[in-house]
Amino acid sequence: MRVHVAFTPGESATASVGIVVDVVRATSSIAQALAAGYERVLCCREIDEANALRAELHGEAVVGGERNGVVVEGFDVGASPREFAQGPRAKSLILSTTNGTATILTAVDHCETVLIGSLLNLSALVETAKAAAAGGDVAVICAGYKGAFAFDDAYCAGKIVEALGGVRSDAAIAAALVAQAYPDPLEGLNARTYGPPGLEDDIVYCAQIDLLTTVPRFTRMVGRAAEITA
Repeated sequence: MRVHVAFTPGESATASVGIVVDVVRATSSIAQALAAGYERVLCCREIDEANALRAELHGEAVVGGERNGVVVEGFDVGASPREFAQGPRAKSLILSTTNGTATILTAVDHCETVLIGSLLNLSALVETAKAAAAGGDVAVICAGYKGAFAFDDAYCAGKIVEALGGVRSDAAIAAALVAQAYPDPLEGLNARTYGPPGLEDDIVYCAQIDLLTTVPRFTRMVGRAAEITA
């Protein structure tokens, strides 16, 4: 098994298995939402797509997300995993975020299997990825921040690389070195150099390792949205 890391969604990352990481907060929130009882998460690139999908589902879904860390005006919920841990408000969660949901849709175009990764589901994720890859390539795809490198996603990618084993690309080696530099996951996530104030409690939540055994994966397209289920 060959393991590669794409530090931004714009990098080429075609693989048998793609693991999308937007650790603060989208992929952590998706894992938590499904673990808490949502049946599916529908990931949209754009705000208007999310609102249109909510209208189509006629009250069977709530819409959540953020832009630049701030809850989108008119959305039912934000993008906090702590909020989703309180339990589902509908069968479906429609989600549109600054970086993570678009990266998931990009990965769907390039990888046979797409899994959603975080520190919260690290061990279960790695075991699922190994089984799905069956010796093929695994690419960890970081959402980054507005197309650029984000330290927190690189850190989470490095933790995944360490656990996966296999033959590492240069980028995977670099990610593992980032993870090794911060034995405390909270310090690793807090090394990030962007983001608005007010996310401190969510960062603490996202820094928990193996809180969940849920491994979200892409199942199909629903219009222009990627359906993610456990």
